[in-house]
Amino acid sequence: GKRRRLNTSVLCDSDESEDSDILVRKVFAKRHCIMDEDESSEEQQPDKTCPTENVSTNRKQKAFAKLKELARQRTTRRSCSSENCEDSNGEAEIEEEPLCHLPLTPTEGSESDSDSMKDFIVEEEEDGDDNTEHVKSENQPQQKELNTSNSELLAYYVPYLSRCDHYVHFKRIVKAFLINAIDDTFLSSLYDGTRQKKYAQDMLLSLHYLDDRFIQPRLENLISRSRWKDRYKERVDCYPDVRIILKNPKNISCQACELNRYCKFNVLLSGKLYNSRTLEADDFMSDDKQVLKVGVVCANRTRVYHNLKHFKYKLYVDCSSITDLDGVEDEPVKDTVERLFSQLEDSGWIQKRYNDLEDYMNDADSFQEEK
Repeated sequence: GKRRRLNTSVLCDSDESEDSDILVRKVFAKRHCIMDEDESSEEQQPDKTCPTENVSTNRKQKAFAKLKELARQRTTRRSCSSENCEDSNGEAEIEEEPLCHLPLTPTEGSESDSDSMKDFIVEEEEDGDDNTEHVKSENQPQQKELNTSNSELLAYYVPYLSRCDHYVHFKRIVKAFLINAIDDTFLSSLYDGTRQKKYAQDMLLSLHYLDDRFIQPRLENLISRSRWKDRYKERVDCYPDVRIILKNPKNISCQACELNRYCKFNVLLSGKLYNSRTLEADDFMSDDKQVLKVGVVCANRTRVYHNLKHFKYKLYVDCSSITDLDGVEDEPVKDTVERLFSQLEDSGWIQKRYNDLEDYMNDADSFQEEK
């Protein structure tokens, strides 16, 4: 019926035009029919979808009721199963369309927001400074416990890493050498784990610290930057005594790096071979000596390398000589060690030997790479 009315209007317009009725009816009727279908669909759609005012208010109330129920469920449930999560998502998707078009009243919006977001919003109180101080005071013991646990874990997994002073490590080493000079099984019992007391474990830690942190990295650095042959390095490692003597220069092959140099130094190696841990000397071929002709750079490197390599053994030999010169007999080992240690510390002997170690390390750090 609507199309007929539109067609009649078209016919009326076509009567006034100069063209024939048939042509005008065919052309304009189609154009207005297509446009009328869209317009009619747009006009009829609100008629079909828009409910009455009472129905719309009912839908608003139902939507808000469901929203409140959903907010209440979110606050009371801390964890939901996958099925419940899917159901709640489905409800949210169903309710999403009417909520997009329905404005929230202030009271309803505040209730739902306060219920659903109260777990995530922290209200700022008036006396904020007092609260922060109270929180800090509560967190301080927990932070101390955390730091303590971290240090214990670090000491367990990295036992050679210690934060005490280097001089404290050195004094422990001197005391361990004094004990071993009297009881020659002390160092071996330290390394095999027989002694488990705290003072013994501290001494073992300091010995590892001296080897792994002070000496060995610098020795590796000196070797990696040199052209020394393995045979020469082994000789320097085996002999605890060295003398470097200046001689007339000769243009020959250096016996350290095997390069043609003006070699004017003789390196005289001697002494007994010893165990690097227990420091026990081996009497086999004790009088053996080696004389090697080297250049100036290899001679200086030999001096720096040898001082660090055999410093621990030389320190132990000095401690042994001190105990041998002590004339007190029939005294407990602990009392003897404490007495000798206090004498060495008061006289400045321990400090002097520690200064020597620092000088040797500085020489190794500042040694230039050969050209």
